[in-house]
Amino acid sequence: MIERPRFRLSIRCPDQHGIVSRIAAAIADTEGWITEAAQHTDEEAGWFFMRWVFSLPADGEALLEQRLASLAPELRMDWWLNNADTRPRVVLLASREPHCLSDLLARWSAGELAMEIPAILSNHRDLEPLAACHGIPFEHIPVPKDGRESAFATLQERLAHLEPETIVLARYMQILPPGLCAEYPERILNIHHSFLPSFVGARPYHQAFARGVKLIGATCHYVTDELDAGPIIEQDVTRIRHDDGVQDLIRKGRDVERWVLARGLRYHLEGRVLTHGNKTIVFD
Repeated sequence: MIERPRFRLSIRCPDQHGIVSRIAAAIADTEGWITEAAQHTDEEAGWFFMRWVFSLPADGEALLEQRLASLAPELRMDWWLNNADTRPRVVLLASREPHCLSDLLARWSAGELAMEIPAILSNHRDLEPLAACHGIPFEHIPVPKDGRESAFATLQERLAHLEPETIVLARYMQILPPGLCAEYPERILNIHHSFLPSFVGARPYHQAFARGVKLIGATCHYVTDELDAGPIIEQDVTRIRHDDGVQDLIRKGRDVERWVLARGLRYHLEGRVLTHGNKTIVFD
């Protein structure tokens, strides 16, 4: 059998009769072969969400795009059709802490994360040797307190040159300006070291210790202009003991941060995440 290109189709629209049958007919008419299908209806909101994976003949993509474009106005449908065999360009931003960046690079090297990494950008040079070990270009863009506007203008310029489809803040300990967030909607992922919405902002482990909580967590979310408030993609927690100090919380939390960011990024890369308002539907 001749191997055919695989595609992912994601759909978001008001719930109504006949959505699945009409999309399936459009794929069948282009000789598509469905291999994975997932859908969800938010009955309270009255919205329908779908993610399908299928193969198409070489000339099938353009024809299917035409069919979907003709259906979209009637169904009031947002849709995204992507080649599932391509590797999106992902720029990683980091600061000084290596645990999230090193974990992503290890998974990327092992083939767990299907992406290209054109560069790692950082406001410090600490992780330059880590980038060099993986043969990835490293760019140092300092962010001084009295020169933040200029620094972020440089960052924005470099990102425009690198043309990433996704940007990952792998413990990049800077707040991005609203203009930069708006330029990449639902394309910037952050890992926050707390179980949001608890302990927003700086030093969440210290906040958690002071509050005496029994669980700490981490959250992977899309970045918006509101601090730590974007749609949540993935979360996890771990238990702490009564005799754990702040450094114990930080040590345990680093493990959770790694798992959560890696899972959240994989879901995003595989087109498993759809947003609706400030919520996400994750077809994991």
